[in-house]
Amino acid sequence: MSESGNPWVTPATTVPRHQAPPVRAEPSQQPLRSHIRPQPGGVDAPPVGLPGRDAQSSARWWWLGCHGGAGVTSLAAAVPGGDDSSRCWPLSKTTHQRVVLVTRSHAAGLQATQWAARQWASGSLPGVELLGLVVVADAPGRLPAPLRDLVRLVSGGVPRTWSVPWIEAWRLGQPADALPREVAKLAKDLLLLTESEMPR
Repeated sequence: MSESGNPWVTPATTVPRHQAPPVRAEPSQQPLRSHIRPQPGGVDAPPVGLPGRDAQSSARWWWLGCHGGAGVTSLAAAVPGGDDSSRCWPLSKTTHQRVVLVTRSHAAGLQATQWAARQWASGSLPGVELLGLVVVADAPGRLPAPLRDLVRLVSGGVPRTWSVPWIEAWRLGQPADALPREVAKLAKDLLLLTESEMPR
């Protein structure tokens, strides 16, 4: 009979009762950084993309609306530090430009965002560092499943994604009395992301 008392278990496979289970090390906190880079030659630029223009200021980052009504004006007012790029990629021959894409969570906005992400991923925008994408709710309540799936798909092509819930005051063109915690997290993340020097 085996030491375990079970005739079907051999001593070689029996784990001593005094042996503690292995302790998993907690992952170390890593600073926020881009983990997706453009793939020149691996991703084709879309046939039609957002235009580029010379960067007119030394913005900490640029808000780039992927379509009209994306929510750039409201975000720029709520999260200081970035400038509105007027739906153009900010380009410079001498400095890198950090960009945050902005879209509404409806199908047309997310499809426009796919095109913008593909344009960046193709490597056709030298000097642009894409920080991520902000998806601004286009209606109150939970997204329907097809739109949640589309958000996940689009998010796979950008370094990171933030979601901003429906804010009724923004619909009325008014400042919100109290912003949701998602906006505070967005502001904190962008400040952390833009603390370091630009990549060379």
